[in-house]
Amino acid sequence: MLSFETLSKTYTDGTQALSAVTVDVAPGEILALVGGSGCGKTTLLRLIAGLDRPSAGRIILNDETITVPRADVGVIFQEPRLFPWLSVAENVGFGLSHLSAFEREGLVTNALVRVGLAGHDGRWPRELSGGQQQRVAIARALVTRPKLLLMDEPFSALDATTRASLHGHLLALWAESRPTMVMVTHDVEEAVTLADRIVVMQPKPGRIFDEFDNPLARPRDRLSPAFDAAKRDVLRSLDRSLRDEAPHQQKTAETAGMWW
Repeated sequence: MLSFETLSKTYTDGTQALSAVTVDVAPGEILALVGGSGCGKTTLLRLIAGLDRPSAGRIILNDETITVPRADVGVIFQEPRLFPWLSVAENVGFGLSHLSAFEREGLVTNALVRVGLAGHDGRWPRELSGGQQQRVAIARALVTRPKLLLMDEPFSALDATTRASLHGHLLALWAESRPTMVMVTHDVEEAVTLADRIVVMQPKPGRIFDEFDNPLARPRDRLSPAFDAAKRDVLRSLDRSLRDEAPHQQKTAETAGMWW
């Protein structure tokens, strides 16, 4: 279980980035954070990763308070951040040095197959496209089987076709060990595609505005009426959050039927 308990963050210049954020994330759940610029999404991710300390409140993972970076918390950034002097296989296996060469090779090979890069193990990062590099980053983050995976808009720089392909690869790897995942995204369609629950945040200061459960069965059909209805619900809530209106908690009968 991952919990944010009345989490607040105020920087030394007086900027209040987060105010009393409280969320519980179930084991194996994929939670998406969406919201306008300045609503503290990335700040919240940094706090969960142990890269920064909250001004108030705490973050708890499996009954332990997160205060520093942990080996069981993986992160996928906007850029792949691969080591250019290491091969693809060496990048993926970077966090597996405690295992035997045989075990490490097996895990790395399987991870590369899962992200569609079988046979690329000896190549260098500079020889890969942007989408392929991000596949390596996904494999590297999940091959260690973290309890918690954080994603900071990892697909934002990619074209729509590559992004959709990587969504499938990510979910295939996630299904093997089902780590808890928290992702930041500006792409509502991406949130509906991947997440079990979507949290809409409101800026100045960053706080929870609205939440949506997403019961759509996987794999999700992006062209279905139910998917479109789910996306429109989140978009409406985002619009209200930016206009500082009350969240829309009640769906119409028609929308509710399409959502379910």
